[in-house]
Amino acid sequence: MLLTKLLKALLSLIFFAGVLMPEDVIKLPEPRLKGDMSLEETISKRRSIRSFGSKAMSLDQLSQLLWAAQGITDKQHGFRSAPSAGATYPMELYVFVKNVKGIPAGLYRYVVEKHALQEVEKGDFSGVLSECALGQYSVKSAAINFLISAVFERTTQRYGKRGIMYVHMEAGHIAQNLHLQAVALGLGSVPVGAFHPDKVEEEFDITGEPLYIIPVGYPK
Repeated sequence: MLLTKLLKALLSLIFFAGVLMPEDVIKLPEPRLKGDMSLEETISKRRSIRSFGSKAMSLDQLSQLLWAAQGITDKQHGFRSAPSAGATYPMELYVFVKNVKGIPAGLYRYVVEKHALQEVEKGDFSGVLSECALGQYSVKSAAINFLISAVFERTTQRYGKRGIMYVHMEAGHIAQNLHLQAVALGLGSVPVGAFHPDKVEEEFDITGEPLYIIPVGYPK
C-alpha cells in the first residue's frame, strides 16, 4: 500500500513537471486569443438560457470556456484570466461532461497549469447534479455543467475573515467570464445558486466548498 502511494505521488510530480501525461488526463486544444464577436456584442447578447438542445459541444469550445474561466494569461507570473486577491487562487474548477464530442461523459477537474482535464469519475451525472440543484431541468439538459468550488484557506490565511468576501467576489469574476465566452461561442448558459452544497460534496469527490453551478449548451 505504501509503495503504491509513493508511486502515485512520484507520477504526479512527473506530470506537473511536464514530463508525463497520465492516461486519465486529457490535454486540451490551445485557446484562441481572438474571436469573431466583440466584447460589447457579447455583453448585449448575454441572457440566462435554461433550455438546451441535444447538439453536442466540441472539445475546442470546452477548452475555450475553461481558459476563459481560469486559464493562464501570463505565463511568466502564472496569472489567470480572472482576478484573484493576492493571486491566492482559492478556486477549483470542475466540469460535468454529458455531451461533448471526443470526451466520455464524466466528472473532470481542470488542471490549470497544464490546460488539461483530469478525470475524477466516469458517467453521466447530470441527473444526480440536478437533484442536488432542486431538480432544475437546465442542469439535467445541459451539455456540460461547470462547478466552481473554493478552498477558502488559500485566501483567508493571508487576509483573514475579509478573505471570505474576496473568494465570493472571485467566483463572480470567473462566472462572468464563462457566461460571456459562452455567448461568443454561440452557446447559452445560466447561473445556478439554488443547490445543496452538502449534497454535492456527498455525491462527488471534489476539493473545496461548492459555490456555483453553470449549465452550458446549445440553446433549444
